[in-house]
Amino acid sequence: MTPLSFTESTDKPAADKATAVTSAAGEPPKPRFAAIRMILAIAGKDLRTEIRTKETINAALAFAVVILLLFSYAFDPTSDQVREIAGGLLWLVFLFAGALVLNRSFSRELTNDCLDALIASPASGAQLWAGKALANYVLLLAIEAVCLPVFGIFYNLTWLGQLPLLVLVIALATWAMTIIGTTFSAMTVNLRLRELMLPTLLYPMLIPPVMGAVKLTTTIMAGDPIGDDTIWFRLLIGYDIIFTLLSAALVEILLVG
Repeated sequence: MTPLSFTESTDKPAADKATAVTSAAGEPPKPRFAAIRMILAIAGKDLRTEIRTKETINAALAFAVVILLLFSYAFDPTSDQVREIAGGLLWLVFLFAGALVLNRSFSRELTNDCLDALIASPASGAQLWAGKALANYVLLLAIEAVCLPVFGIFYNLTWLGQLPLLVLVIALATWAMTIIGTTFSAMTVNLRLRELMLPTLLYPMLIPPVMGAVKLTTTIMAGDPIGDDTIWFRLLIGYDIIFTLLSAALVEILLVG
């Protein structure tokens, strides 16, 4: 009994240790965290590709700055008229530059059948869409962060006093543009005229959030209190929630189809 007990007592810690190592190393990750890691991996891939090539962000930035420069010659920067149309001018530039970024979201995957490989990967359609949308969102925010001070310099506008509100408006409206643009980019990826079809589909769908963003941006840049315009904040939040859920639910059909 004694040797047997000694053997069992010495072997049991080793077995428990091996079991613990196996469970720690071999246990599959929880679905929730696995989905998050998959989304971040897809977004990181797109961002690294863009940082290396810079084919989209350079074109979008150059286009946005040129449009801002041309508009600055059409209006007197010291007039009150600029403050009244500041929100419209700014979001017009954001929309045009954003279409260039969103159009390349899925079309860059056509080379070497990378899109087919992504669809065949363990990532679901919703995860693939979310990773693409996250990468597009970061790129659009980076472009807008550069355009915003350029806009202030060209048009002699200051908004530092209400910067948090302006950042919130830009974040909400940019996400609305991102989710719709990423979804339509997946829809038009196999079309020959996708560069033309994406803006044609995108801009009408963005009328509600752009109206809210223009109104709020104009009010903020004029230095006026938000007041009754908080309804536009509710519109942006509701639009983001509804179309995020719809896009995540329908993108599997778009990709597989």
